[in-house]
Amino acid sequence: MDVFSDVIATVRAGRAKFTRSRLSGRWGYAFGPYPGAGFHVVLEGTCWLIPPSGAPVALGAGDVVFLPHGAVHGLSDSPDRTVAELPLAPEAGPPDHEPTPGQAHLLCGAYRLDRGQAHPFLRTLPEVVHLPARLGDHSALRSAVDLLGADLIEARPGAAAAVPALMDLLLVYLLRAWLDEESARHGPRGGWCVALTDPVVATALQHIHRSPAHPWTVQELGAEVGLSKTAFARRFTSLVGQAPMAYLTWWRLSTGARMLRDGQAPLAAIARTVGYTSEFAFSNAFKREFGTAPGKFRREQRDVAASVR
Repeated sequence: MDVFSDVIATVRAGRAKFTRSRLSGRWGYAFGPYPGAGFHVVLEGTCWLIPPSGAPVALGAGDVVFLPHGAVHGLSDSPDRTVAELPLAPEAGPPDHEPTPGQAHLLCGAYRLDRGQAHPFLRTLPEVVHLPARLGDHSALRSAVDLLGADLIEARPGAAAAVPALMDLLLVYLLRAWLDEESARHGPRGGWCVALTDPVVATALQHIHRSPAHPWTVQELGAEVGLSKTAFARRFTSLVGQAPMAYLTWWRLSTGARMLRDGQAPLAAIARTVGYTSEFAFSNAFKREFGTAPGKFRREQRDVAASVR
């Protein structure tokens, strides 16, 4: 996989949850907090996002809102309400209202993310990402939204199978669109927006992600991209926010955590796969990073997965 795909795979845990609602008249609901990332897609009509801070945001058909940190927020027919005064949205989603002209047709949902292994890229995202339906912008995201709308509004055959897959695509396209927006807005100011496309840092990241078990050194990574040890370390740290060896350690342990969560491989095999010479060395490093032993982490993750089925 490429680095961007790895970013998503590292933190994803299970399928997205979603509900669909038609709302009209005077209405409003509060959402969150949620141990993951929330999203809303306006399929038809208009409404207002009441963010955790700042002014309300007008939403129209085709708009997408992403809340990567699961912050408390609200949706309402009007901007003159606060989150505190809105009733909490039911687990099954806001109840449908009688069809009326001008109603809001919403897709609301959340991705369950593993905060223990949150990739540094995800930590750079703001509380609210609003991607309006501007003509010509983010064509892949727009296509995913259109496909979702068609399956949900028209209740097409196979929608139950198609919609979860489209939810996975939506997350990828949301994050891509945000990267594009940030690059256009701020230019090459640094950070992960630049790191993922910088020819030096992106290449080094690919080496680390593809071969975490390799005994990388700063000097060897620098040689792979044609820079001295010092020049490479400075450039990598300025864009990624971590020194090369610190990021390598984090990636090895996060990969190990994903293997513990999603697979059945024994601990010794996982340790070798991510570059540790022994189960003992991996266990000690894992506990330092995540505050729990690998075996306990695996049991807890299985319990969480069982509780949300």
